[in-house]
Amino acid sequence: MKLNSAFNNYPKPDVDLSFNGAPDALLEKITDQSIRNILTEAELWGKDLSGWIQFVRCNKSLLCPEFLRHTSIVSMGLQFTDDITIQALNADWRNISEKTDVLSFPVFDEKMILPPNQPLELGDIVVSIETAAQQAEEHHHSLRNELRWLVSHGLLHLLGWEHSTPTSLKEMLSCQKQLLRFDGNL
Repeated sequence: MKLNSAFNNYPKPDVDLSFNGAPDALLEKITDQSIRNILTEAELWGKDLSGWIQFVRCNKSLLCPEFLRHTSIVSMGLQFTDDITIQALNADWRNISEKTDVLSFPVFDEKMILPPNQPLELGDIVVSIETAAQQAEEHHHSLRNELRWLVSHGLLHLLGWEHSTPTSLKEMLSCQKQLLRFDGNL
C-alpha cells in the first residue's frame, strides 16, 4: 500500500513490542523457514503494527482514541501460543472454556491523561497458531495471511473497535482488509 499525504501529518509511531514467539513444541512442527521467522522475530511484527497504527490514526473516519493520534511511542504485547493456552486464557478472562483464534486485552482508558512524550500502553494480543493454521487451510490461504489477519483484528480491538452488530463487524472487517494491504515486511 502506498502511503498517502495524511500519513505525513503524524510521525510514524515507534512500537515498543513485548513479543513472545511461538513455543518450541509448535515450531518443531513447522518446516517453512519464512513461517518460523514470522513466529519468532518481533521486528517483523513491529513494522506491520507501526504501519497499521499509522494508517488508523491518520484516517479521521476510523475509530481511534484521540491520544493515539498524537503519541510517538506505543507499547503493546504480542504472543503466539497453542490451543490449550489460549483456551485457558479464554476461560480465565472471558468465562468461555473454548479455544479461540485471537484474544485482545486492551488496557487504555479514553479518560486517561498522559504527559507529553509518554509511551501509550495499548494492551496485549494473543494468537493461537494451531487455530490459525486450521483457519488458513479452511480459507485456502497461507498461515502468514491468517496470522496477519488475526493480529490486525486484535489490534483493532485494542484500539476500541467491537463487532457486536452486523454493521460494526462489516466496518471492522473492511478496515482489516485495508490494513493488510500495508506490508511492513511480513
